[in-house]
Amino acid sequence: MSFFHLGNKSPSDPPASAALIAEACQDLGTAETRGDLGKKIAALVLEYSPRDIRQMMTNFGNTIQDISMEYRAELEASVTLHLLGTYQDIRLAEQQGSFARMKEQVTAHERSYWGMVEGQCRNGPGDLRLRFLKFLLAGFAMIVRQEPGHPVGMRFPGGDRVERIDGVYYCPVREKANDVDAALCPFCPAQQTPDIGYLKPPVNASEHRKQEFIDNCYRFHNFNG
Repeated sequence: MSFFHLGNKSPSDPPASAALIAEACQDLGTAETRGDLGKKIAALVLEYSPRDIRQMMTNFGNTIQDISMEYRAELEASVTLHLLGTYQDIRLAEQQGSFARMKEQVTAHERSYWGMVEGQCRNGPGDLRLRFLKFLLAGFAMIVRQEPGHPVGMRFPGGDRVERIDGVYYCPVREKANDVDAALCPFCPAQQTPDIGYLKPPVNASEHRKQEFIDNCYRFHNFNG
C-alpha cells in the first residue's frame, strides 16, 4: 500500500489530507544528505503523473488571464517546461540510482523548508495534492539540485529574467515576491538581481540605463582609465 496516496487519482479518491502532508514533511525534514532527500522526494513525486502537471498548468493559466496574451503564452511555456523537466529529472535520477552519489549535507536551514511547506499546506487553498506537488518540485530544484525555484530564462513583468552568470544565479524577484512564491524565496540559491548592474552591462537597455551603468562603474569601482 502506498504511504501517500497521491498519484493516478480518480474522482472517487479522497483528497490528500493536511495530516498526511504533515507526516510526509516531517519525514522529508529528516534527510541528512541531498541524495537522501532526493530519494524521499522521488518516492512522493513519482506517485503523481504527468496528468497532474497538466492540471497544475491549467490552474496556473486560470490565475494569469489578466496579463497580455503574448506574455501569458511565454510564461506558461516556461513554467510548463520547468515543471515537466523537473518531474522527468526526478524519474531519471531514481531509475539511474543517481541519488546514491549525492553525499553533500542538507543544512539545518534547508531542512526547515519542510516545516514551511507543512504550514503552507495546512490551510492552503485549492487541491492540497497539487499544492504539495508544487513544493516537492521546488524543493528538489532548490535543495537537491541547488538551482532556482524559477527556471533560468524565465521573464518577469518589466523584462528582467532569471539568469546564470559565472556560475551564480540571479533572480529579479528574489526579495520582491508575494504570496506562495515569497515562502520559497528564503530557500532559493539565487541572489537578487541588482537594480543597477555592475556585474554586466544591462541587456536591451535604454540609453539612460546604459549611461547609468557606465556612471556607476566609474563611481563605485574607481576606474581611472
